[in-house]
Amino acid sequence: TGHLIYQCGGIDKRTIEKFEKEAAELGKGSFKYAWVLDKLKAERERGITIDIALWKFETPRY
Repeated sequence: TGHLIYQCGGIDKRTIEKFEKEAAELGKGSFKYAWVLDKLKAERERGITIDIALWKFETPRY
C-alpha cells in the first residue's frame, strides 16, 4: 500500500528515502514502503502490522 501511495504522489521521495535509511539501519531495508503506514516502533522493529492505518487519496479520475 505504501508503494501505491508513493506512486500516486501521496508521499514525497525525501520521506521514502528517510524510511529506507531507517529501515536499513534495523536490517529491514525492503520495508521502506510498509513504514508509510506502520508508525509504531514495535511495528517497525518486528516487521508486523499491529495498528490498522488508513490513508485517503484521490486521483484526477476518481
